[in-house]
Amino acid sequence: MSKNQAFHRRGFLKTAIAAAAVAGVVSLPSFAYAQSKIKVGLMLPYTGTYAQLGVAITNGFKMAMSESGGKFGGHELEYFTVDDESSPPKATDNANALVTRDKVDVLVGTVHSGVVMGMVKVARDSGTPLIIPNAGAGAATGSQCAPNIFRTSFTNWQPAYPMGKVLADRGIKKAVTLTWKYGAGIEAIEGFKEGFKKAGGTVVKELFLPFPSVEFQPLLTEIASIKPDAVFVFFAGGGGVKLMKDWQAAGLKGKIGLYGSGFLTDGVLDATGSAADGIETTLHYGDGIETPKNKTFRLNYAKTYKLQPDVYAVQGYDAGLLLVAGLKAVKGDMSKKKEFLSAMEKAKIDSPRGAWTMSKAHNPVQDIYLRKVVNGENKVTGVAQKALADPARGCKM
Repeated sequence: MSKNQAFHRRGFLKTAIAAAAVAGVVSLPSFAYAQSKIKVGLMLPYTGTYAQLGVAITNGFKMAMSESGGKFGGHELEYFTVDDESSPPKATDNANALVTRDKVDVLVGTVHSGVVMGMVKVARDSGTPLIIPNAGAGAATGSQCAPNIFRTSFTNWQPAYPMGKVLADRGIKKAVTLTWKYGAGIEAIEGFKEGFKKAGGTVVKELFLPFPSVEFQPLLTEIASIKPDAVFVFFAGGGGVKLMKDWQAAGLKGKIGLYGSGFLTDGVLDATGSAADGIETTLHYGDGIETPKNKTFRLNYAKTYKLQPDVYAVQGYDAGLLLVAGLKAVKGDMSKKKEFLSAMEKAKIDSPRGAWTMSKAHNPVQDIYLRKVVNGENKVTGVAQKALADPARGCKM
């Protein structure tokens, strides 16, 4: 074929295709364009002391995403998982790897307050949205708050503060506090003190143990000599079990009231036996919340994982619900970051704990329940304070 013939042939084909297109009859090659995936980075403890908590949060989170269909505007989810080992020194590198290597669209984590502050730094520096499903460090949504940082759990201050008023309203005037000397414990004690003093009570002594020591006996002897009306504590896991057993063995049970943030008795009642009976705590979740949402959640969780859910599973589930609210608003298009963040700010979460909304600092505005250990359960006996928001001191957002 000569060059002129080839030229005229190409021209004829272009003209024919254009004419056919106008007539609506052209059939051009079809191409399947794959929708980009939504990359979710789960940075949680899967080994060590907090492994069980990390698994519960992951279970709850993935259940919420599964219930939503797991697809948004044609965009599927892809998970990238890192075991943070509850190690603050590794936190920044682990979070950076998810952001820079894996290019995740959103970070979800974690349990340990020291680790979460490393995640907060990375989120602030990179602009990557961060959803915190447990760690209660006040600074994350206080002095280090940012438009892309959200919490679906609690601040350490939040569950402890209402117990102060509960005790003062009962005529309790003199209290002692006891905790490990680390961030979470100190913030919880400060919350209780603020609520107790505001309601007319006095903290006569603040006692501390180095973390994670469980040598309680000398401190229990001191408490017995002080003879306060009540003792408020912040402990969790094995430390809480040891304290409650030692409290009973020291003969203080029934003589001096023992109270705490709900983590004291959550997830450990099988290990404590009768030592926990009658202990009252305050927390944003408890056994026996009689709502259709909670009943359905507990049934579905038990069927899916062959386990009973706890507060950590609820927090993971709510982290999923919050992400769903953002993803639905942008139909999975994570390039619309402003709209995505705005939708999460405005979300009303229909949670197993009860409906809650976001504060301006991105903390849950939620009911704090009064619970009592009865027959091996943290039974909800009332609402210690409705719609409580953390004061988020230092947040300038």
